[in-house]
Amino acid sequence: MIGERRIRVLVAKPGLDGHDRGAKVIARALRDAGMEVIYTGLHQTPAMIVDAAVQEDVDFVGLSVLSGAHNTLFPAVMEGLAKAGADDIVLFGGGIIPEDDAAALKAKGVAEIFTPGSRLEGIVDWIRERAADRAGPLD
Repeated sequence: MIGERRIRVLVAKPGLDGHDRGAKVIARALRDAGMEVIYTGLHQTPAMIVDAAVQEDVDFVGLSVLSGAHNTLFPAVMEGLAKAGADDIVLFGGGIIPEDDAAALKAKGVAEIFTPGSRLEGIVDWIRERAADRAGPLD
């Protein structure tokens, strides 16, 4: 929880990739962990993702990218969030992303990249820890 409300996470499938099983598995795991999850569906543009994130007032945006376009899509969403004044939203993601590319994306500001084999409990815990850090000390 952030403060007194549930953690809000937008899960998105940017680009032309039509494989969303992993995104749905993550969305369900986050929901089952008590988070409020907005799943945007397939074929989202970075602008559509940013608009949804701002409208839904989310804390996190998780991108699922299997198409190989991660080096374009993640930065486009980050830039869109910054332009919308929403760069406080934590951007993370996963998919088939080579280790060197994941490191480069993290260096540019992507908070975390989860690759195949990542444990669902680990992803849930990571989000909870980040949310607790963002909430600051409780009174």
